[in-house]
Amino acid sequence: MKITNLGTREYASFYVACELYKEMSQNPHSKLGLATGGTMVQIYQFLVDLLSKNQLDVTNIETFNLDEYVGLDANHKESYHFYMNDVLFRRYPYFNSANIFIPNGHAEDLALEASRYEALINKRGPIDIQILGIGENGHIGFNEPGTDINSPTHIVNLTESTINANSRYFDDETEVPKQALSMGLATILKAKRIILIAFGEKKRAAIEALTKNEVDPTVPATILHAHPNVEIYVDDASAPRN
Repeated sequence: MKITNLGTREYASFYVACELYKEMSQNPHSKLGLATGGTMVQIYQFLVDLLSKNQLDVTNIETFNLDEYVGLDANHKESYHFYMNDVLFRRYPYFNSANIFIPNGHAEDLALEASRYEALINKRGPIDIQILGIGENGHIGFNEPGTDINSPTHIVNLTESTINANSRYFDDETEVPKQALSMGLATILKAKRIILIAFGEKKRAAIEALTKNEVDPTVPATILHAHPNVEIYVDDASAPRN
């Protein structure tokens, strides 16, 4: 695991977009694990620019999203289905919809949906590049502190800090979902390559926890020490001081 400070959000976002583009251009059957949230927006903007300038054929690219809120249908403006369409799939409308996979947080049987999604990844994977953000409490995906390191895709009860952090996207904090469907820690570790991105001073403590070179169940992202191919890119504000 190597932590690299690329200085600014813009530089880091462009670098990660280039890595995604390179994977897609070199392997037209790439399988990409995609993340959402504010950290990822500029990455997808740059990626769309690269895809558009080069008119890359993405027909056979497969994408697997990390997570989805429970209780929001795909058309809800704060669902991750809506987010992905808004930032990527509508902006470069050449992805094959049959190859876009996002957990269904509005499924009637959530446990069955979690099992279905896990089986899908196991059948069609492994994922070539898994993109991750990181929460202020060290969560990756929606795997909160204390998550079993052997967890598959599962239903997550979100912590108060995560609910508070996500409330900025909703008109009323009471509307923020309290649960999510998320790839588990074991699911994430199945990817061939993992790229984690962090921006802003609020993420510094979580990044500093990763410098200790040990797995700490109270900081889920430290499970990445168990993976042989992890890259972490930060800006000045989130770069570790120790």
